[in-house]
Amino acid sequence: MRPRIAGIVLAGGLSRRMGGGDKALKLIGGRTILDRVIARAAPQVDPLALNANGDPARFAATGLPMVPDSVEGFPGPLAGVLAGLEWARDQGSSHVASFACDAPFLPADLVARLWRAVEENGAEIASARSDGREHPVFALWPVALADALRAAVVGEGVRKVDVWTARYRLAHAEFSTAPVDPFFNVNRPEDIEAAEAALSRRPGR
Repeated sequence: MRPRIAGIVLAGGLSRRMGGGDKALKLIGGRTILDRVIARAAPQVDPLALNANGDPARFAATGLPMVPDSVEGFPGPLAGVLAGLEWARDQGSSHVASFACDAPFLPADLVARLWRAVEENGAEIASARSDGREHPVFALWPVALADALRAAVVGEGVRKVDVWTARYRLAHAEFSTAPVDPFFNVNRPEDIEAAEAALSRRPGR
């Protein structure tokens, strides 16, 4: 039986390659990238929150609780995962699924397949992979590792996701990249045009 899994959308970065601002609020096909991410992530978890920093009012329309980094200095996605784990622990969830805020085509069955990878491989953490490329922020994390992650981020200065996950049993869920890589992410202004083109090739838009 699947445990109670919370979800965290990671939007705590500085969007430097996009020129600053909130790249998740850019429009693709008339909807924000964030709206598309939430629409695909929310049915897979209970509850869902948004990891973001600064004024929460700019995300008020999502209706999601906002969970800021609990570590100062924008140390990267591990800080967002940590915030999600600590928030989910208070919610009584045993695991957290993390989603990048800039991937509008993320799989609708991501969490189910990550959990299957954990069970089938006796793993502690599972992350997504497509076409041989790993996507470490699309992952399933046990809440029990929250204190260990805090020690790594704060005490050791660990910043790279794969450096930390290498300490644990890690499994992968494999995904196809046809007709569109589900983990295509919008990082640069030119990626918006590419995402619009990909949207036209994707069933259900």
